[in-house]
Amino acid sequence: MHIMEMILLSFLVVCAIAVALSKNLLTSIVIFMAYSVIMSIIWMILESPDLAITEAAVGAGVTSVLFYITLKKIHAMKGEEDDEIEE
Repeated sequence: MHIMEMILLSFLVVCAIAVALSKNLLTSIVIFMAYSVIMSIIWMILESPDLAITEAAVGAGVTSVLFYITLKKIHAMKGEEDDEIEE
């Protein structure tokens, strides 16, 4: 089990660095969701299911949806700019 914990912790570090270096905002949201899911798995390994459920629901669910809606509202996604130019 110790090896699994080390793999998950290394994935957390990779996700954190990837979010910081990502230029695309939608990609950053997806990586943030992956970070939250990995963190909820770690909470389960640490035998704290209440925190794991909260992390999965709030971190991967609600927060990611709110980030996506915000990007749509402020027209920050690149696909929308291309569609408006073609019309």
